[in-house]
Amino acid sequence: MKIVVLMKQVPNRDAILRVNREEKWIEEGDLSFEVSESDGYALEEALRLKEKKGGEVVVCSLGPQRVKSVIKDALARGADRAIHILGDNLEHVGPFATAKILAEAIREEQADLVLTGLQSDDYGYGQTGVIAAELLGLPHATIVIEVDYSGEQLRVKRELESGWYQWYTMRTPCLLTIQSGISQIRYATLKGIMAAKKKEIREVQPAADAAAAGEFQTVTRIYLPLKQKQTQFLGDGDAKRGAAQLAEKLRNEARVI
Repeated sequence: MKIVVLMKQVPNRDAILRVNREEKWIEEGDLSFEVSESDGYALEEALRLKEKKGGEVVVCSLGPQRVKSVIKDALARGADRAIHILGDNLEHVGPFATAKILAEAIREEQADLVLTGLQSDDYGYGQTGVIAAELLGLPHATIVIEVDYSGEQLRVKRELESGWYQWYTMRTPCLLTIQSGISQIRYATLKGIMAAKKKEIREVQPAADAAAAGEFQTVTRIYLPLKQKQTQFLGDGDAKRGAAQLAEKLRNEARVI
């Protein structure tokens, strides 16, 4: 069984974010980076399936050289090899172009299962995995919180709205987007860190126009929300009249009653 895990490097969640001068993204010069949370859970699920059924786990990520830290950590946790789509201009492309680049990079792997996080911690589009499945011609399931694979059929549990869940049976090959919290993520051991140094990281270059090919959305502006305070005094000191005015505003303006 071959499992490909798509992983993304994102700014650390505890970092102090500042919008850059162009107001197109954040200032990255003084940031530290980590793997997107739900992608980490996707890797953990892939490793657990490998331990149960055997096979190979291949990690794929795109971005500049600093993305190697995410790849090496995945290899130290137990992934067998990795594909690094190398490019300094690929970090902020939209979900369609990202999915297209990833799909072309892993197509030859002929994976039985492709796993990725539900959505990234930075942009949070939640579209890349679904689009990649379409481009690869694979069935897919989203918001997966449990995977049961017997070797003959794959059953997944999906999280729906309002506390509802759905068990769904799928055929492989297929693609799953994994929800955070599906399991307990393991740490890399010293043995795993040493073993990762000998594992293959294959670098690939996307097409020159890959970042712009088929893109359907652009970021116009990024800005921090404005904090505003507005105070109104109701009733002019009369409690009953103030209560009546408050009820009227809650009903007609806030529309919460």
